Amino acid sequence: MLEEDLEIAVKVVVVGNGAVGKSSMIQRYCKGIFTKDYKKTIGVDFLEKQLRLNDDDVRLMLWDTAGQEEFDALTKAYYRGAQACVLAFSTTDRNSFEAVENWKSKVEEEVGPNIPIALVQNKIDLLDDAVVEQHEAEGLAKRLKLRFYRTSVKEDLNVDEVFKYLATKHIQKMRQEGEKESEPTTVQPIRQIGLFTSTGSASKSNNNNGDSGNIGGETITLQPSKSRVPSKSKNIFSRCKVF
Repeated sequence: MLEEDLEIAVKVVVVGNGAVGKSSMIQRYCKGIFTKDYKKTIGVDFLEKQLRLNDDDVRLMLWDTAGQEEFDALTKAYYRGAQACVLAFSTTDRNSFEAVENWKSKVEEEVGPNIPIALVQNKIDLLDDAVVEQHEAEGLAKRLKLRFYRTSVKEDLNVDEVFKYLATKHIQKMRQEGEKESEPTTVQPIRQIGLFTSTGSASKSNNNNGDSGNIGGETITLQPSKSRVPSKSKNIFSRCKVF
């Protein structure tokens, strides 16, 4: 199978406070459905989505995690191995906005700071009830250096764009790391210190005398190379004093 034919699998965790629309977002993206009824996620839920991105076949594995503190110890275990993350908050829930940095820290404690992350403000169809100002959300995204999306799961607005962005960023990161690994390493030239020569006659003589001190029956002599011999003095030992 050619490398181009391989499917790229990406694990995406969707995190944030309860009732911000995480489950609805995944349902909308994977199944194209929306329900008004809120049902608290117990622990972790999971859905998959296949998509074609440029010339790549991508399988997104979307992990919907509970936002309540009582499930914190359980859900953190599912962050491990994540390759992308959605940080979600609600237009109508101030606490969910203020908790964004805490959620980001929880994810990065498990997977490190280098995965693609998108900051998502959901429920923008309820702007009349907004408790988060536009400049506040944009300021947070700028400070955290995150791509920012405003979405409405109900109206199916910008949901696809969030996950396409994360898949694209993961593929770029994966290929950049592959290029670094394939870069040839520079071999430093070896400086010649001396020349090794073997004397066959010594080998024969040693064998006749039964001397086992030379392994293999050869005497190895190390001679200094010409580049190491001082040019101004033929006798390099003339300056030495014996005490």
